[in-house]
Amino acid sequence: MAINTMANEPPKGGNRFSGWLGDTLLKVTGWKIEGKLPQEPKFVMAVAPHTSNWDFFLGVAVLFSLRIKIRFLGKHSIFVPVVKQLLEFIGGMPVDRRSKHGVVAQVVEEFDANEKMILAVAPEGTRSQVFPWKTGFLAIAHKADVPVVLIGFDFVDKKVLIGPNFKSSGDFQQDMTTVYGYYKNVPAKYPDKVVFPAE
Repeated sequence: MAINTMANEPPKGGNRFSGWLGDTLLKVTGWKIEGKLPQEPKFVMAVAPHTSNWDFFLGVAVLFSLRIKIRFLGKHSIFVPVVKQLLEFIGGMPVDRRSKHGVVAQVVEEFDANEKMILAVAPEGTRSQVFPWKTGFLAIAHKADVPVVLIGFDFVDKKVLIGPNFKSSGDFQQDMTTVYGYYKNVPAKYPDKVVFPAE
């Protein structure tokens, strides 16, 4: 069982074996983690660019290596018996997009109900080419009053970049200039699938 030793640390997860496994997977595949997570008990982790299924496996290795516990969003309809237990075990959070309260309100309630929580999201929302990126993660961070941490997968230098963190201003379009500005310098596995605003 994970033990949180300090109130201002991110939520810890996994165990000695999963930590070793994450470190080993990264070493064998030639990936390195650059930077450190903020010493915050709650934050939204934006992970991009998201252009390949490999992003998921890399993300799991990083999760194990950092020894943290994350949450991620999933449609409530897939949380059926047996699958539900597995999804919740690895951090899945069911959300009902039909709810009158909306997804943002549902997730903010989870942040309010937990002393520690990391929500991991892919701002693009899909592996396909899309623009503009979704701003729901900013709305969640703003209403929950938690920072946004930008995580980049650099497929050229094989680096997982733990980038800057910031508090949303509430002007999500302005916030997105910071997000786009950071990720435009992070090479994706399939660069042609990533679209940024014209300069």
